[in-house]
Amino acid sequence: MIIWINGAFGSGKTNTAYELNRRIENSYVYDPEEVGYFIRDNIPKKLKLNDFQDFTIWKDFNYQMLEYMSIHYDGVIIVPMTITSELYYNEILERLRKKDIDIKHFTLVASKETLIKRLRKRGDSSNSWAAKQINRCVEALSNPIFKEHIDTNKMTIYEVVDYIGESCNIDLLPEERNLVKKKLYKTKIWLRHIRLWR
Repeated sequence: MIIWINGAFGSGKTNTAYELNRRIENSYVYDPEEVGYFIRDNIPKKLKLNDFQDFTIWKDFNYQMLEYMSIHYDGVIIVPMTITSELYYNEILERLRKKDIDIKHFTLVASKETLIKRLRKRGDSSNSWAAKQINRCVEALSNPIFKEHIDTNKMTIYEVVDYIGESCNIDLLPEERNLVKKKLYKTKIWLRHIRLWR
């Protein structure tokens, strides 16, 4: 099974993915963004595009990686990735579904105000690149093709994780950490995914 977690920047994709990974036995987080960085860092400047998702090779590689892992890995693959193009969604997710690969897709939804607040908490200003993408992402992701939409405005990450687990009929490992350990883990994930050099 593949669990694809979509959403605007600041919606909580990465934290949700790693909390799911922690609570689903035999699961793995696969980040398609890393493929984009590799492509961008390893081609001549004249071939570079503003958005690495526009590279055909980015879509093809991620499709092939996810297909390969789905066939050879006996576990749950968790994919935190914003994808707002219906065409690109079809080129990866629908193409995988046509191979009878079980994909559960969720879009984490929140108001612009909530997204800005969350971005600030992680160190992004209201004028950052991620913040400037909010309107575009929110509008595009309202398309019914990007269902199931989860309104996270009043939900914690842990409630979102519980909801996804239940929706996927997955028995999650019990949550036994106290508040301090939860915050430390969240900080660890945040530090691991800072993109200062990107």
